[in-house]
Amino acid sequence: MKIGIEVNIDVKKIEKARLFVGKKGTYLTMTTFIDTDNPDQYDNHGFIAHKKTKEESEQKTNTPILGNCKVFYTDQQQQQQQQAPQQQYGQQAPQQGQQQDNADQYGDVPF
Repeated sequence: MKIGIEVNIDVKKIEKARLFVGKKGTYLTMTTFIDTDNPDQYDNHGFIAHKKTKEESEQKTNTPILGNCKVFYTDQQQQQQQQAPQQQYGQQAPQQGQQQDNADQYGDVPF
């Protein structure tokens, strides 16, 4: 599944002690939880926070919220449409076995 997420953070809230140097730059590990079913009053789907250290997790300490995120694209709806048979005029799409029966009933008509 593909998901597009817009992320906004307040860089002034980043704790510099949590930055670390890697091979190609300076990094910050963050965590987000996304709930597309329950957007908040600003239509955000989640928040961004510092990743908890092992000690913070054990003590159940919350880290400061750095910002919010919003899902702006998902291909889940497209996948569901491809998997579900199209229904037209309140009738279900025929199953494979039914298609053969219909072809026998109406002769050479392919629909």
